[in-house]
Amino acid sequence: MTQIKRSAGQSAIASAAYRSGERLYSEYYGEVSDYTRKGGVVCAEILLPGHAPPEYADRQTLWNAVEKAESGKKAQLAYSFDIALQNEFSLEENIALARQFLLDEFVSRGMIVDYAVHLPDKEGGIANPHFHVMCPIRPLKEDGEWDAKQHREYLVDESGAPVLDDAGHRKFNAVPTTDWGSPETLEHWRQAWAERCNARFAEKGLDVRIDHRSYERQGAAQIPTVHEGSAVRQMERKGIDTEKGSLNRFIKATNRMIATTVKRLARLCDWIATLKEELARPQTPNLAELLNSYYDQRNAGAWSQKARLSNLKSHAEAIAFLQEKGIATL
Repeated sequence: MTQIKRSAGQSAIASAAYRSGERLYSEYYGEVSDYTRKGGVVCAEILLPGHAPPEYADRQTLWNAVEKAESGKKAQLAYSFDIALQNEFSLEENIALARQFLLDEFVSRGMIVDYAVHLPDKEGGIANPHFHVMCPIRPLKEDGEWDAKQHREYLVDESGAPVLDDAGHRKFNAVPTTDWGSPETLEHWRQAWAERCNARFAEKGLDVRIDHRSYERQGAAQIPTVHEGSAVRQMERKGIDTEKGSLNRFIKATNRMIATTVKRLARLCDWIATLKEELARPQTPNLAELLNSYYDQRNAGAWSQKARLSNLKSHAEAIAFLQEKGIATL
């Protein structure tokens, strides 16, 4: 999730036009953003909560209204989400899954959702279906008017008196009107999307699962690759090496080496465990051990060197002893 904001030179109209592949006019800037020649956009739709003005179902009307409601030169205009779809699902299944997810998790919270499904041409590479989501940061009141993004909570001391700053103004905390931008909400959305995809995998009988957690949180011995973006991927397809592309190739090679090392270590640990188990079992004594044991017993009762030497001549008795132990002799 990122934010579309004027402080970064961004426009809600231009962003919506790019994601939807449409031609939109910005009343705020007096400019037209035309992405009608952009390929790969297979679906674009606006989902409205029940209290939203119905005219906001028109993309140009919606985002011009958002731009108009924000007067600041550094205003934060919209949340932007990029969410991966699954190659194991059909296009129809992916669109239905994404749409229901947005209705259940976003629109149900009172959010306006503008989403677009992209299926870019990878020119023989791995397909990369995904969908973009834009939601106004400013919430709507129940009457359909724009609400404040945050409200003030004034501070008081232990006696209930207002806390003042050095200029004599009351101190306050700016509290967001919604929880849409909180890390906890984003974590919930990520987990909810993973669970929804995994449930669909299970329904289709596929042994595939995704995890919303980072490799580090999963405890996985793997390094994440960096996001390349469309410009980098286009250059790489033309045979032009890029910094991000080279870094990802190095990371993938390192991950292969790590995976191989982990497998070898696992096999080594299994071998050591098996060896320890084998060594812990009672061992059948060999011929040398039995002979040593026999002569140790004979010599224990021998009081002179002569007697010990005579014991060595008792070969016949030794053979009989071994036969009693079930050891064949030559």
